[in-house]
Amino acid sequence: MNYPFWDEPMGYGVLMAVIAVFHVFVSHFAIGGGLYMVVSERIARKAGDTKRLKFIEKLSKFFVLVTLVAGALTGVGIWFVIGLINPAATEALIHNYVWGWATEWTFFVVEIASAILYFYGWKRMAARDHMIIGWIYFVFAWLSLVVINGIITFMLTPGQWLATGDFWDGFFNPTYWPSLVMRTGVCGMLAGLYALLVASRIEPGDFKARMVRYSAGWGIVGLVVTAVCEYWYWKAIPAAVVEKALQIMPTPIHSIEYSVWLAMGIGALLVVFGVLAPRKLSSPAAALLMVLGLVWFGCFEWFRESIRKPYVITGYMYGNGVELAKADRYKKEGYLAQLAFKTGDDGADLFRHACRSCHTLDGYKALKPAFDGTDRAFIAAIIRSAHLLRGNMPQFLGKPEEAEKIADYLYQRMDKRPLDEVYGLQGVELGRKAYALRCGKCHVLGAASDKSKSFAGQSADDLNSMLNAAADMGEGMPAYTGGAKERAGLVAFLEQLGKGVKK
Repeated sequence: MNYPFWDEPMGYGVLMAVIAVFHVFVSHFAIGGGLYMVVSERIARKAGDTKRLKFIEKLSKFFVLVTLVAGALTGVGIWFVIGLINPAATEALIHNYVWGWATEWTFFVVEIASAILYFYGWKRMAARDHMIIGWIYFVFAWLSLVVINGIITFMLTPGQWLATGDFWDGFFNPTYWPSLVMRTGVCGMLAGLYALLVASRIEPGDFKARMVRYSAGWGIVGLVVTAVCEYWYWKAIPAAVVEKALQIMPTPIHSIEYSVWLAMGIGALLVVFGVLAPRKLSSPAAALLMVLGLVWFGCFEWFRESIRKPYVITGYMYGNGVELAKADRYKKEGYLAQLAFKTGDDGADLFRHACRSCHTLDGYKALKPAFDGTDRAFIAAIIRSAHLLRGNMPQFLGKPEEAEKIADYLYQRMDKRPLDEVYGLQGVELGRKAYALRCGKCHVLGAASDKSKSFAGQSADDLNSMLNAAADMGEGMPAYTGGAKERAGLVAFLEQLGKGVKK
């Protein structure tokens, strides 16, 4: 909370994904592509295969352009973005891993220089020297991954670092090795997919079939390594994190499920076009493989980023930049006392620093649909109990009056009409909507938190009495503050749930 807040209309999650996923895709492709080219060049030179050498030379042009331009620009873009959206976490990563970053940047300089020399050296260097440059490129590109992998896995599983603060305890954390091997497999897979895209444009014939089959082999081997290590990675994540995600965090679970289906689709296409019918690989089919590879990587990165919620660094800092070590200070002094930059509107400042890093009013993870038609007291109760809601949000550590100020700020921007007028619903359907807004934030039907069986045999009077006593029924339960029509609809819906009717 020592930094001014960067308030932009796009949600932070979407903005980070747009830049980071593309950069990660390019960077892994650059590493795998370097290995693909130098290994393929050695094979071609040993066999005296001039056609393959020309193919690799053609491959290297676009490859170097992508590495030097797209990779470098998006890499710089990531630093700008993370410094703006979460400066506190960026500061922590720099302070703890300053020598790690310095080492990676040194590797990157060597990587860039060798990539340029490799491309321009096809006709200017001896074969042996050219391949040495190629190996230097690959080794230093992979070493960059070795360093960065330690830092990004630290954010999810800092391990013993939380107790020791030691560089190496954080670097070689529980998910370091599965992530490194998996990402190395991804590098090989992406190299194969890109080579297939180039090979698809070769004139039909034996050479095309040979290069398609060879490139598909890279894709298949990389995919197998990736699949095995993705499971290893899943098992290396602390059981408590996985269990909570399975219970209340649909986003990372859906993301990893999608990644499995996408991997199966990539594998099937590689077998069909790479093994069974290499002569029939068309440019659209090869482009589809590349797109599926990008989407797969996006799903995995979304999983990796979202499963550590509510933290940006697990066990150390929440996604809104609040450090857990300062929890007692926040509770005693409040959030406002910690804000170094204020606008004069306390409600707006508190919302931005406590909530806005994840939620917008009507865009990404919008709050308007969650609170339209409700009331100020309910909004304040939800803020105070945020850590108990599904979705795994950080605990609100500010003073009670600060929760009220955020509630005031939000309520002024919500639709204040009764719920039945906002959505045009009556009876049971109105009750279903009331349940979704007021109860479903914790008690999800069909999930571990489903309490619908407890309504069996309850009369309308019993259910009304339960609503009257809602605030006393459990930690964080808000008082029921809906209007008469909404209450009647909710009671009717709860009666249906008691009879086993959930549709």
